[in-house]
Amino acid sequence: MKILTLGNELLRERTATVAEVDESIRRLADDMIVTMHEDDGVGLAAPQIGVLKRLFVCHVRGDVPRVFINPEIIGTSQEQVRYEEGCLSIPGIYADVLRPESIQVQAIDENGKAFKLAAEGLLARVIQHEMDHLKGVLFIDHLEERKRRRLLKLYEKRWRG
Repeated sequence: MKILTLGNELLRERTATVAEVDESIRRLADDMIVTMHEDDGVGLAAPQIGVLKRLFVCHVRGDVPRVFINPEIIGTSQEQVRYEEGCLSIPGIYADVLRPESIQVQAIDENGKAFKLAAEGLLARVIQHEMDHLKGVLFIDHLEERKRRRLLKLYEKRWRG
């Protein structure tokens, strides 16, 4: 699958709820996991491949690959931490982003089964990052304006210039 990069307007769109978990959704999730692994990512949201559905996958070290369909964050810790983030849709650009240290999320898996998950550390961060994609938000949107402009110039110079 081709991953869309910064500048593609689909990355800024909000996604639609998945009405039914069927074979096409399972196949999409499987293909997304393969693409994520091929590109050395830890998460991939459907909008990043041009599909405007509320679906993302993730796989952090020491865990199993996970599929989140129609996810909702239902709780966050008060404690927030900074951690360097990157994005397959903005290759080569990294910045520290402040996010809650732990979260609780509910979603549906690839078999159509509802689940809740308490996540902390890197898994919590990846889930929050991918959830942002479902709302048309990129990690650079969490940065102060000056830093965001500097990173965007760097990105343009590297990939477009």
